[in-house]
Amino acid sequence: MWAGESTVCRPGLQTRSCGKLGLAEGAYEGTEKGEIRQRNQTSPVDFILEGLFDDSLTHLFLFILTMVVFLIVASDNILTILLIFADSQLHTPMYFLLSQLSLMDRMHVSTTILKMATNYLSGKKSISFVDCATQHFLYLSVGGAECLLLALMSYDCYVAICHPLHYTVLMNRKVGLMMALVSWLGASRNSLSHTVILTQFPFCGPRKIHHFDCEFPAVVKLVRGDITVYETTVHISSIILLLLPIFLVSTSYAFILHSVIQIRSAGSKRNAFATCSSHLTVVSLWFGACMFSYMRPRSQRTPLQDKIGSVFYSIITPTLNPLIYTLWNKDVAKALRRVLGRDVITQRQQLQLS
Repeated sequence: MWAGESTVCRPGLQTRSCGKLGLAEGAYEGTEKGEIRQRNQTSPVDFILEGLFDDSLTHLFLFILTMVVFLIVASDNILTILLIFADSQLHTPMYFLLSQLSLMDRMHVSTTILKMATNYLSGKKSISFVDCATQHFLYLSVGGAECLLLALMSYDCYVAICHPLHYTVLMNRKVGLMMALVSWLGASRNSLSHTVILTQFPFCGPRKIHHFDCEFPAVVKLVRGDITVYETTVHISSIILLLLPIFLVSTSYAFILHSVIQIRSAGSKRNAFATCSSHLTVVSLWFGACMFSYMRPRSQRTPLQDKIGSVFYSIITPTLNPLIYTLWNKDVAKALRRVLGRDVITQRQQLQLS
């Protein structure tokens, strides 16, 4: 499937070939028996995910807690999407973008947790090369799309507060749809290019990924050869993908703050802050974790730090996002009461007719 299987691995190792996907056939000296057994159960093109949990009771409790969090994330984000779709008063560009953010959070957490849970419950830690590349692509696509979408949502806040009379002109359905498409397509194109380039490098030697998913910082450590130029390119790309949205968010909120300061009414100021406080909180959590994970040089990264950063923005942040938006947003709370109220009335009518 992948070209070339002629690259020679480290000298002194008994291997067949290594190539683009090739890996050492035997276990290295000093490897633990459990890892040797795991290697023997996997095919020559599989990777081994270290995972997040071991077999201890403490980690079993943490695993159950993680799955509970996953179910909360899934249900909260699906509820948000359905609520925005069901309530006509939420059919605005602001809430359309919020539905896209909920969809991204749902995909983000599913991309990582489902495979981790499958491996933990089955006792197998292997992941095929194709599955690893697919996970890498989806992970970068959804993460990049969320960076771009959060930046564009700050423009929506800017228009709502600084130009409320022109909101329907500057932020109509067409503009909201274009923002969503730019976020999805732009991030997918960037992710596809990085994934394709990464899969062309030889992965020789140990196959173990010191992470619970195929995230770029962990996978790139398995590449053999000099990839300084590529790493520098990826580092610059990550900085641009993070700093450019941060710059747009900062600029938007600078204008928003300037407009709010000029408002004389205390009630209007509170309403203005309430409009964008949830978005600003989500932005701070998301970009803070992403900068910690992707803007540090390779020499300053450790597997533990990579796992902590990944857990924060792939599990914790998607969990908090719908809670932040629903708890702090009166329109969403009112829409939920309206939808539930309609359901109760419909059920009563059906009972009366029967």
